Amino acid sequence: MSDLDTFREETRVWLEANCPPEMRAPIVSEKDVVWGGRDQSRLTAPQKLWLDRMAARGWTVPDWPKEYGGGGLSAAETKVLREEMARIKARNPLNSFGISMLGPALLKYGTEAQKLEHLPKIARGEIRWCQGYSEPNAGSDLASLATSAEDAGDHFVVNGQKVWTSYADQADWIFCLVRTDKTTKQGGISFVLFDMASPGVSTRPILLISGYSPFCETFFDDVKVPKANLVGELNKGWDVAKYLLGHEREMISGMGLSGGGDALVEGALATVGVDAEGRLADPLLRAQIALYEVRALAFAAQSERFIDELKAGQAHPAQPSMMKYYGTELNKARHELAMAAGGSEAAEWESERSGGGRAARAWLRTKANSIEGGTSEIQLNIVAKRILELPG
Repeated sequence: MSDLDTFREETRVWLEANCPPEMRAPIVSEKDVVWGGRDQSRLTAPQKLWLDRMAARGWTVPDWPKEYGGGGLSAAETKVLREEMARIKARNPLNSFGISMLGPALLKYGTEAQKLEHLPKIARGEIRWCQGYSEPNAGSDLASLATSAEDAGDHFVVNGQKVWTSYADQADWIFCLVRTDKTTKQGGISFVLFDMASPGVSTRPILLISGYSPFCETFFDDVKVPKANLVGELNKGWDVAKYLLGHEREMISGMGLSGGGDALVEGALATVGVDAEGRLADPLLRAQIALYEVRALAFAAQSERFIDELKAGQAHPAQPSMMKYYGTELNKARHELAMAAGGSEAAEWESERSGGGRAARAWLRTKANSIEGGTSEIQLNIVAKRILELPG
């Protein structure tokens, strides 16, 4: 038996013994997702237990170094862990912008002090992060951002506004792009970290058509940020920002891997019924679900290859844009099919039977997928120019 086979066997035994039954059930609402943070009172006992057990092994971030709270696993071992978690349908113990975005940026650009201060807390789910990038006049043209950070000796004084700041009203800290030089665009941007409880920080939720508000406007009024919280070099934050965006787009592309054809079929069977041969009675819907399943399987295979190439440093720099575009389109298609499969009942908005309009609200929420993390139009332009090498 190889070392990897031994690791798989030991991992399988540990997961079976330590993953609570409740954490193997499908996620049906936002309450089922664990984001961590200073206030963990909203976590259920099984959520807290699963998070603590996985964090103790470093398996919330299995491929991070052990000294920063990770598991120190190799790429192959990390893949085995993911496979064994999927085998028992174990939920992710922790969803975190700190893990998917800030962590990789700190590992590459952070000082040793910054890594030791922030990464273990991220791994344990003790701090919830949000992202301060987009502004009212700096969306796709992010380099036009105007939020300023004035030098005040041992600290910066930050003033300005961010928009579409996901979960800013629930976050503990923010990683933020600020302008430290007004004479140039990309060359005058810095990347800083600060506590959302700092005086001068305020947030205001933005109500979406789904009726929910994951996005916020965020305001900074004379916020003091210690210079020790500058990540990378002064005025070189654009390098950090671009690197982080690649990981954000990788995270968003994962939407295309959530859910699946089985759930679509179950929903359709309840409303459409079966034909004489026991198949879904609507042949057009049946074909559409089958096509979705084929595309989802192909995307899953490509995603696995992409992650392997990324870990090996062999991925094309523009590949996250390709994955982000297709993953979000696939997620949107899945929810379109769920609405079609659910019939008129799927359009219910507030009934107890529909779980408070779960299907309709989730479908409406996906409309933001092609905007957040860089619009689909921007991603397609990047793919055309940098992967297909088409003329501008």
